Amino acid sequence: MSSSLNKAVAPAPDPAMTHSPSPEIPEISIDVTSATTSEGSLPDPLELESLMLNIDASLRVHARHQFFTWTQGLLQNLVKHELLICALRNGEPLLFHVDCFAVAPVEPVPFGESFRRDTSLVPHLIKTWEENYFRPARCEIGSDTQFAQTPLARELARIGTGSVLAHGTYDAFGKLASFFVFACRPGTVTSKQAYFVEVVVPFLHLAWVRTQVNRPAGEGAGAPAGASTLLTLREQEILRWIHLGKSNIEIGAILGISPLTVKNHVQKILRKLNVQNRAQAVGRGLALRILSL
Repeated sequence: MSSSLNKAVAPAPDPAMTHSPSPEIPEISIDVTSATTSEGSLPDPLELESLMLNIDASLRVHARHQFFTWTQGLLQNLVKHELLICALRNGEPLLFHVDCFAVAPVEPVPFGESFRRDTSLVPHLIKTWEENYFRPARCEIGSDTQFAQTPLARELARIGTGSVLAHGTYDAFGKLASFFVFACRPGTVTSKQAYFVEVVVPFLHLAWVRTQVNRPAGEGAGAPAGASTLLTLREQEILRWIHLGKSNIEIGAILGISPLTVKNHVQKILRKLNVQNRAQAVGRGLALRILSL
């Protein structure tokens, strides 16, 4: 047999199976949040531990004073802020129930009113958040920006917060459900903070809504019997100054006593309120109506 018959004969190319090079499909650039920080790496172990502690703490919030203690205490380890504005949509067009929380000596009412009256900065933050696929929105609101003279920006400038980080939640129809604004010192908002805000805000929303649901039954009942006599008048006075963000040295100068005496009073306050730190003491004082916002 001829050896040529043993050679494999390559079939002729089928015109129907022949493809010309397909044109390139243009890439659509979409900025999608991944589970990494701005440095492209996962949060370090301490950050992850803090994140889990904050999530766990949020599940234990059922009243306003607990929300205050969490957001102005433990949450500050993840997202350092001077003021937190919580806005819950309660109508169309965008009408909000607004509440504000801060450790510093800040009267919250003006911030809530300015948030509701603001027709420039607040809509811009919401629009940016929506157009950026519901990712946190960052904005500088210093004196040289277009938002410097808006009602909310003026109030925030008054307490030295020139940067805001905003994020919200939405319902099944893609409509805004709640919106949270973290007011921060200028230049302190980072991509890492934005990442943590994105993770925490759903828990923030649920915790805050629970405080609204439980407020009539929980906080409206008044102070427990004997709460006003739990602390002495001097201790109540010191707790009020702690609530206003004063240090032991500052409180001593105000009251005309030594910082060591103030420290002793603070230790007694912590012991009587059965708490571990000053932030928790403020939260407990609010719950017992020793303090008022």
